[in-house]
Amino acid sequence: MSRRALLTLTVLGDRYSISKLDAAAELPLWAREGEFVSVTRTPAELSIVCPEDKVPAGISCVPGWRVLKCEGPLDWALTGIISSLAEPLARAGVAIFPIATHDTDYLLVREPQLEHAIHALTAYGHAVRV
Repeated sequence: MSRRALLTLTVLGDRYSISKLDAAAELPLWAREGEFVSVTRTPAELSIVCPEDKVPAGISCVPGWRVLKCEGPLDWALTGIISSLAEPLARAGVAIFPIATHDTDYLLVREPQLEHAIHALTAYGHAVRV
């Protein structure tokens, strides 16, 4: 008997980079383009997740990430969403960089681990669209 998928995730097409700028830096134009962009400012840094091909040379970044998007919007009453994703991935040895938005959650995984991540998530009961 097959069980219903817990969550449905979609793998976004681009490769992404996680960049770090000075905390006081202006938000650059290159960080405003792409299907998925996330910007977080703290007193210590300006962190930008955007398509890898948008990041200019010389910017401190970690390239080579793929994005898995939880199909949403997700109900705010749901609990354990990130846990249900992080648990099977941690057991499989896949490092994650999670990001939440108002409507849904995203997980970044290193591109060489993408297939391994998809296998771990589907084995746990999630559905993944590539």
